[in-house]
Amino acid sequence: MDSYDIIVVGAGHAGCEAALAAARMGARTLLLTINLDHIAYMSCNPAVGGLGKGHLVREIDALDGEMGVNTDEAGIQFKVLNMKKGPAVRATRIQTDMALYARRMKRRLEETEGLSIRQGVARNVLIEKGAAAGVETMLGERLAAPAVIVTTGTFLKGLIHVGLEHFEGGRLGDMPSVGLSDNLRELGFQLGRLKTGTCPRLDGRTIDFSKMVPQPSDDPPVPFSFMTGEVKNRLVPCYLAYTNERTHDVIRTGFDRSPLFTGVIKGTGVRYCPSIEDKIVRFSDRSRHRIFIEPEGLDTVEYYPNGLSTSLPLDIQVAMLRTVEGLEEVRITRPGYGIEYDFAYPTQLYPTLETKLVPNLYFAGQINGTTGYEEAAAQGLMAGINAALRLRGEGDFVLGRHEAYIGVLIDDLVTKGVDEPYRMFTSRAEHRLLLREDNADLRLTEKGHGIGVVGDGRCARVLEKKRKVGEAFSLLRGVRLRPTSKTQEMLREKGIEAITNPLTLEELLKRPDVSFDDLKGIHEGLRDIDSDIAYQVEVEVKYRGYTDRQLELVARTSKLDDRRIPRELDYAGVSGLSREVVERFVKVRPSTLGQASRIPGVTPASITALLVHFKKKGML
Repeated sequence: MDSYDIIVVGAGHAGCEAALAAARMGARTLLLTINLDHIAYMSCNPAVGGLGKGHLVREIDALDGEMGVNTDEAGIQFKVLNMKKGPAVRATRIQTDMALYARRMKRRLEETEGLSIRQGVARNVLIEKGAAAGVETMLGERLAAPAVIVTTGTFLKGLIHVGLEHFEGGRLGDMPSVGLSDNLRELGFQLGRLKTGTCPRLDGRTIDFSKMVPQPSDDPPVPFSFMTGEVKNRLVPCYLAYTNERTHDVIRTGFDRSPLFTGVIKGTGVRYCPSIEDKIVRFSDRSRHRIFIEPEGLDTVEYYPNGLSTSLPLDIQVAMLRTVEGLEEVRITRPGYGIEYDFAYPTQLYPTLETKLVPNLYFAGQINGTTGYEEAAAQGLMAGINAALRLRGEGDFVLGRHEAYIGVLIDDLVTKGVDEPYRMFTSRAEHRLLLREDNADLRLTEKGHGIGVVGDGRCARVLEKKRKVGEAFSLLRGVRLRPTSKTQEMLREKGIEAITNPLTLEELLKRPDVSFDDLKGIHEGLRDIDSDIAYQVEVEVKYRGYTDRQLELVARTSKLDDRRIPRELDYAGVSGLSREVVERFVKVRPSTLGQASRIPGVTPASITALLVHFKKKGML
C-alpha cells in the first residue's frame, strides 16, 4: 500500500491550495483527482475576485497560496471595482484565460517538491482506531495517510439538468463521485443537497460586438499578488449586453420544461447568483438584465455570457440568446446547465476544518456549502495548513474575524451553518476597515512564516514594506509646517486650504482634500516613496479614527475568543442553560466563548452561565 502524510481528494481550487500548502510545510502529499486534464478547471465564468472575493484572494496570496499568482499569470482583463467608494470595499476582479490558468496550476503542482498527483476516484475514507487513515479508490486501490482532506466540489452525487433531461456528472464532461457520498453518510455525516448552475458558452465568431458596449481593462493593470511585477498577457475587453422583454417572453415559454419550476431540482440554489429564469420571476418589474460577454481565453473563440446562468432546455437557450442585441445569429458551443450535489453541513467541522466525527479528516470547498472559486481556495489553504500542523503535533492555525476575511468565512460556516450556498461579501466582515485588500500581506504574511507555510523570500519582502511604511510615517510626523506666507502660497498653488496653526504633514494629510501626491510637491523627501507605500500610509492616516474604534471593539470582544472551551464539555451539566441552547451548543461544539456567543439563538445570559460554570470548575 502506497503511503503519504496527507491525501487530498479533488483537484479543484480548494484541492490545489490544500495540496500546495501541505507540501510547502513539508508533508508528503498526494493529490487525487478524477481527471488529470481538468485540474483547477473553471466550471463557471473564467474570472477570479470581485466584491469580498478579491479580499480572499489577496489573503491567500499573503499566505503564499497560488491563486493570486496564477491569476496574474493567466489574466487578460483587470478591473478594480468600487474605486469611487472607500478603500475597505475596493476589490480586484481579473478575467483569465481559463486554459492557461489550468495549465499553469497543473505545472505548479507537478513542480512542487513532496507533492504527487494521481488520477483516481475515491470511494471510501479508510478508518483506523476511529480516525482517518487514507482512502480507497473505485478500483480497489488503498492509499494510506494519517490525514485526509476532502475537496470534492460539486462531484458528490452530482446530477446535471438541461431542461427535463438529467444525467449524472460532477460537471459537464466529468463523472460524479457516488461512492464517497454514500461512505460519508455511513460514517455518520449529515449531508444536504444544493444546486448551482452555469451559463452556455458561445461561439465568438457568431457575435456582433459592434452592438454591445465595450468594457476595457484597467491600464495599467493592478495584479492580485504582492509578488507580481509585470503583467505580460495581452489585455482584451469584455462587452456589455442586455436582455429585453422578448428575451423574457421566450424564457417563460420554457417554464413547463424547466427543472427549476417543475420541481425536478430539489437542491437549494445560489440566492446571490440566480439563474436567468429565476431573475425574471423574482424581479418581474425589470424590463432588462445585464449580460457581460466575457472571453474564455486568448486562443479560443468561446465566450461566457455572465448573467445568463440557466438550466432551460437547449432549444429555449438558443431562442433566448438570439433575442439579445448582438446575439441574433449566435451559436452555442456548450449548453448551460444546473447541477445538484451533496454537501456536508459545516457545523460538523471545527474552525480548523477538521471534522468532529472523524479525527484527521478535513473538508474544504463546496462540500462545506460554499460557492465560488475564491471561497473554495481559502478553505483548501487552511485545511492544508492545519492538517500539516496536526502531523507535526503543533497547535491549530485559526484566523479571527478581525484578522482576515478567511476568518469571517470559516467562522460563519462552522458557527452559523448554511441553508443556501454561501458567498463572501464585504458586508459580512464587521471589521472590514481593518481587512482591506491593500494590507493583507501586512496582516498575514508574518503569521504564515511563523508556521512554515510562507517562504523566507516573501516574508523578507513584507518586512521591507513594513520598514518603508514606518519610515514614511516618521517623515510625515517629523516635518512641521508653519503658517508663514511662503507656506500659504505653496498650499494655495496646490489648491489646499491655508493653515492657521503649525501642523505636521501627517495632520495635513488627514484633510479630505489632501493626497499623498500633494505632499510630494511640498516635501522632496517624499518624492521617492513607492506608490503602494504611499497608498498604504494615506489610507491609514485618513481612516485612523475609524480603525482605532474598530481596534477598540476588537480588544473588547477578543477576550471571549481567547477563552477555550473543552471539546467534550457536558453542556447538559451547565446550570442556567435552556434545553434549546444546550442543543445548539452540542450541535456546533464551539471552540471558544467568542464562537459560542455568535451561534444563532445563544443569548448573553448563556455565555454568562458558561463563565460561571468555568469559574466554579477552576477552568478560568
